[in-house]
Amino acid sequence: MQEIYARFIEGLQSTSSLEFIAVIFGIASVVFSRMENILVYPTGLINTILYTYFCFFWWGLYAEGGLNFYYTVMSIYGWVLWSQQNRTTKEKKLHISSSSAREWLIATVFFLIAWAILYFILKRYTDSNVPWGDSFASASAYTGMWLMARKKLENWIWWILTNVASIPLYFYKGAVFTSVQYLVFLVLAVLGYVTWRKKLLNSGS
Repeated sequence: MQEIYARFIEGLQSTSSLEFIAVIFGIASVVFSRMENILVYPTGLINTILYTYFCFFWWGLYAEGGLNFYYTVMSIYGWVLWSQQNRTTKEKKLHISSSSAREWLIATVFFLIAWAILYFILKRYTDSNVPWGDSFASASAYTGMWLMARKKLENWIWWILTNVASIPLYFYKGAVFTSVQYLVFLVLAVLGYVTWRKKLLNSGS
């Protein structure tokens, strides 16, 4: 425990201002997502663009770097979907919904294929020393982001898996403040699931 604490303090002291900025915007993005507020996307874009750079050029987390680039693209896609309104009523077209059994199956198969492909690429073509963890965290996050853009309740379950995997992954890589960010994300993901489920139940969907 003393060694973990010492690494934690050392990591915090070596955290750059850019990483602090990225973490702040990342937490803000998850808070806005829980509120079903469209600001989830502009704040998220700042976070994902910075983390794309960090992962590729600082930490050697190549799957996570590709993931953050995917986040950036999907944030633009989600921003467009969440912005759409009914021309007559001005109400949002996209509402929170729950996945059907078929959608659950598609999401799970998507995750497993993404995990397998990412692991193979990392193991064979990169110098990654954490291919299992990096590929798992990335594959679950790919799935979560896809479902979030479509306002599926289950996106939070995939984010919970992502956060559980990412906390030790980033700590091991020395990105301690980012590891703390994922701990906050984990708590917010649980709260997000509860909030969206209440909204879904209240809407009678």
